[in-house]
Amino acid sequence: MFSIIILVFLWLFQVVSLKSYYELSTKREISKVVDKVEKNYTKTDYEEYFNKLSFNTDMCIELYDGVLRSYSSFSCNTKSIEFSREKRDFILNNYESQGYEVEDQTVNSKVLLYGIKLEPNKYAFIQASLVPVDSTVKILKQQLMIVSIVVCVLSLLVAIFISKRISKPIEQINENAKKLSKGEYDVTFNEKSTINEINELNETLNYTSRELAKTENLRRELMSNVSHDLKTPLTMIKAYAEMVRDLTYKDKKKREENLNVIIHETDRLNLLVNDILDLSKYQSNTIKLEYSEFDINELIIDIVKRYEIYELKDGYDISYKSEKEKNVIADRKRIEQVLYNLINNAINYTGDNKKVYIKLIDEKEKDKIRIEVTDTGNGIDEKDIPLIWDKYYKADKTYSRVQVGSGIGLSIVKNILELHKTEYGVKSTKKKGTTFYFEVTRSNNNK
Repeated sequence: MFSIIILVFLWLFQVVSLKSYYELSTKREISKVVDKVEKNYTKTDYEEYFNKLSFNTDMCIELYDGVLRSYSSFSCNTKSIEFSREKRDFILNNYESQGYEVEDQTVNSKVLLYGIKLEPNKYAFIQASLVPVDSTVKILKQQLMIVSIVVCVLSLLVAIFISKRISKPIEQINENAKKLSKGEYDVTFNEKSTINEINELNETLNYTSRELAKTENLRRELMSNVSHDLKTPLTMIKAYAEMVRDLTYKDKKKREENLNVIIHETDRLNLLVNDILDLSKYQSNTIKLEYSEFDINELIIDIVKRYEIYELKDGYDISYKSEKEKNVIADRKRIEQVLYNLINNAINYTGDNKKVYIKLIDEKEKDKIRIEVTDTGNGIDEKDIPLIWDKYYKADKTYSRVQVGSGIGLSIVKNILELHKTEYGVKSTKKKGTTFYFEVTRSNNNK
């Protein structure tokens, strides 16, 4: 269609409107010559100038001041209009300027004549012969006919080629994309096309397919894990409540033990729900940080004291070497939440010696305070490290209820630290343990 449109324009300009365009172009050229004659007729060398101008434009230039003088051009050989009726009409009517179209019967063509008044009793006439273009149009028609056929055939071949190289791959992409939209994440988009743009599109869609499959797997794991965490405390709450109602309501000691279990499980359930709500807020960017200056060393000491129950009850050893005052600028409440979650994670995955180490490093050259939380567990495979920040992600994909926390602590840590726009990460060695670290901005008030 594009080729046909181009050909239509060629036919219109080269054949249909050639004659009128040729006449219009000649009139424009005459107008330019008229301007040059008016500007140069008073010069001493005007005759030589008119001869050159007439020769270059193939127009006849004549001056009349009682005697008609012509300047060299083939057009001046048209004797039938040497001093035609049109020229007499122009002089007798004393026109300032006037254009005429004159039929030259001797050569069966049209002549364009333009007269201008230079001075009283002094006139100039410029004439140009319009060469018949009928024969030219006939030749152009024959050429354009051949060109049109060749272009249409080539366009058809190109269209077929483009259809096979571009249209068919796009149709295939469309079919696979429809499958992808229906949840078939195992579709593969062919990246062997010879067209770079299609290869890039296929590569992007393959990446999208992998990410969607990963997201779907995480969603299923999340539903399974959350439902498990919800079901376990709810089951225990119901069981112990029934036990109090039916069996131990008269035995004060047993009743209090059962009620304490109910309270503990309710607290754990509340923790899970709150963490899920917090994570949702962080991911929707509805949390606004409240920056303040505080002593991070004092905060760590305070948090470690709260874990003494685990040291007394379960034998955990949470080691922190107290530093002097280290002031930082951050959201105290959120950094406290980060520390809790990292310590909980270390307690859950530390080794049999149940040791957890907390370290504070003053990086004065970076104007940062670095906090590290290290366990002595089995470590994390290198391929799993980028994934541990995902909700409920576990390297072995086998869910087991954690001892402390809700299971989405690291995801909360990631969101809080990204809100602070600070550096964080993890280093792990198999069979030796894992270190989680993050940085906060150092206050200038430190000594």
